[in-house]
Amino acid sequence: MNKLSTTTNPAPAALVQLRIAVTMFFALGGFLFAGWAVRIPAIKDQTAATPGALGLALFAMTGSAVATMSVAGSICQRFGSRQVTIATAALLSVSVVLPTFTHSALTLGLSLLLFGVAYGGIDVAVNSVAIDLVEAMERPVMPSLHAANSLGSLAGAGLGGLLASHLSPTAHMLLLAPVGLLATAWFGRVLLAHPLPSSHTDDGATGLRLPKFTSGVLLFGLIGLCAAYSQGALDSWVPLHLSDDLGAGQGLAAAGYAVVQGTMTVGRLSGVRLLERLGQTKVVVIGGALACAGTLVAALSPDLPLAFAGLAATGLGLANIFPVAMARAGQLGGPNGVAVASTLGYGGILLAPPTIGFLAGEVGLPVALSLIAFMVAAAATIGFVVRNR
Repeated sequence: MNKLSTTTNPAPAALVQLRIAVTMFFALGGFLFAGWAVRIPAIKDQTAATPGALGLALFAMTGSAVATMSVAGSICQRFGSRQVTIATAALLSVSVVLPTFTHSALTLGLSLLLFGVAYGGIDVAVNSVAIDLVEAMERPVMPSLHAANSLGSLAGAGLGGLLASHLSPTAHMLLLAPVGLLATAWFGRVLLAHPLPSSHTDDGATGLRLPKFTSGVLLFGLIGLCAAYSQGALDSWVPLHLSDDLGAGQGLAAAGYAVVQGTMTVGRLSGVRLLERLGQTKVVVIGGALACAGTLVAALSPDLPLAFAGLAATGLGLANIFPVAMARAGQLGGPNGVAVASTLGYGGILLAPPTIGFLAGEVGLPVALSLIAFMVAAAATIGFVVRNR
């Protein structure tokens, strides 16, 4: 049985330091992953991998990440979410270099197994720490933390774009690795210096265990799945929709992706005030309705400016649904609740590209993208149903 922690809340000044530290760990994960992601074309050339072989190598990363997420909750309960956050951040900083030393698709896939373990582990661990921080601060700051992840991703991608023509992938990652390790050491000290109280502690069991969850955790996990699926589908298919269906050039097609990411970041930065003013249910329901309408406009409108307006509405509506789902799952189930929400959410991201692609082959991409509207509508509906939880 879970035991209540006797740790008291840190002083206000310490809470500010903790919020900064947790924010930086969120940003670090996005920064390192985006830095790697923008060098995938160069890694493909380096390994001479076919598209199919590269896909299998990347699946090794996502598969190990999902597998790690499924057991990371029990690891956090056993060793502490703060300690696991620090350990996985350090592992992520080191393992991001390994794929750049490979020269075949097989060795690339093997190196990405470790990278996936680190990425899946830090996702659950830092969100578990964030749940404790939210409860200690008594403010719904989770969206601002996820905004930091988005900003870190934008920074990592932007820096990677600048360095791509000047540095090899290996030199680039060797530049990122010490930055990650220094940030981990600096902000890890803050996490360890100021323990946060938590109502979810080790239950005495040993070994790796799949997460146990209640119906409430599962429902909020499903909300997270719907939101993550929608984001994964938008990331993969929006540029192609704009270019092939609406005749946009490459620059405008890329701008469509940036519109979704930018408005989502803006929405998360304003998410704390929205949650304090409207409450979680209204944020999820109104956000889902806005994203549903925006997706339908973006997918079905023949007019490019209207499609961009729809994408902006979709990004704003989606922005806070996943952070709220993660926070509620964690509050109900502790690290195991976060593990459930992360696993389902990442599973949604994995399912999105192939399912939209299959539907596009049958009914066309505009109609296939309308599935996103169904998913966010489902998230809003579940959010309304579980409003009293």
